[in-house]
Amino acid sequence: MIFNINIYDPRLAIIADDGTRLSYAEPAARVAAKARELQKGVLHFCLCKNDVSSIVEYLACLEAEAPVVLLDANKDAETIKNLRKIYQPGITQCHPDLAVCLTTSGSTGSPKLVRLTKRNIFANAESIAEYLQIDDNERPITMLPMYYSYGLSIINSHLLKGATILLTDKTYAQREFWNFLKENEATSMSGVPYTWELLRRLRFMRMELPSVKTMTQAGGKLNPDIAKEYIQWAKANDKRFIVMYGQTEATARMSYLPWERAEEKYASIGIAIPGGEFSLAENGELIYKGENVSMGYAECAKDLQKGNENHGVLHTGDVARVDEDGFYYITGRKKRFVKIWGNRCNLDQIEQILKQVTTSCACVGVDDKVTVFVTQEGLEKDIKDLLVAKTGLNGRAFEVRVIDTIPVNNSGKIQYPVLEKMIE
Repeated sequence: MIFNINIYDPRLAIIADDGTRLSYAEPAARVAAKARELQKGVLHFCLCKNDVSSIVEYLACLEAEAPVVLLDANKDAETIKNLRKIYQPGITQCHPDLAVCLTTSGSTGSPKLVRLTKRNIFANAESIAEYLQIDDNERPITMLPMYYSYGLSIINSHLLKGATILLTDKTYAQREFWNFLKENEATSMSGVPYTWELLRRLRFMRMELPSVKTMTQAGGKLNPDIAKEYIQWAKANDKRFIVMYGQTEATARMSYLPWERAEEKYASIGIAIPGGEFSLAENGELIYKGENVSMGYAECAKDLQKGNENHGVLHTGDVARVDEDGFYYITGRKKRFVKIWGNRCNLDQIEQILKQVTTSCACVGVDDKVTVFVTQEGLEKDIKDLLVAKTGLNGRAFEVRVIDTIPVNNSGKIQYPVLEKMIE
């Protein structure tokens, strides 16, 4: 078993919000039973929730060496049906090193997957556990879905060290979430920028949460002033607020901001994780090397038979700078991606979705907001309803603007910089 969880029995592995309490031996037994049902090397789909059965199924796939695609159990049926048609779970034979596949932009239903190995997963879990100083006394509460690389990394890094996972699908907008957190004395919380921005508005820093000692943030760039506010508050209250940076293509995380330098370097993504290495290309693109770099992508079933195409090197697509102390700062993006509450959204794919409503449209965006430009009045409700249905995101993530014409150049390509200036 990749995490060798048997060694931590009789410690508690999971406390679920339905009252279930499992020692490490209990999920291990369930994993072994489920693993016997799976075929080695044959693709498996796991429709995930933050519950015991999803964790057991995930671990069983690793145990059985049955490559697994982790998907949102609440995803619309049409998207799941399309992915099944493309990848043919239960039939497709995969490369022997392939262990887990995650969607690159789960918010748009893209068929592109990131191909991860057991070594990718284990290396990243080890590294995270080292720099966060995770041990068997930790009790992380699940604030992120396990099909999302950041959420999965929390499960992996804590199982590795025999911690007790507080398992819930409740959100921080629900009273039940906070009751569960307090009753079971959660020691850590994790969120994307939108999480911490919203919690700030909910006066999180005034809450009485003595058990919570560590808070982590990744999944996009948190406003530096808000990051600084959390860091200073944490320092004053004997807690830690850890800023991190990662991508699914690197299993989860590539950098962290060391706590002892956090107040000074609050706008930075920090330094490479243990075992990783950063460099800058001539054009300023951030390059990462490490054992957690994925094998590459898949866009069809045949791609799941491919070997390691990245060879431990990831071109992040982010533009960065490095200061005199070796701390890195993200300054922009090369490609047309934005992060909406931690979900990486491909603006080109969103445009393709919108073709169902209108062919005269274009999308630009900044983190946590996609602006849709159209040339026809009266489409706002149809556009928002479609995007909410396809992405699972709240309608607040999208703004619709009507303009006379979509700007294009002489070759007919949309002039996105023109549109970007309109939202500045």
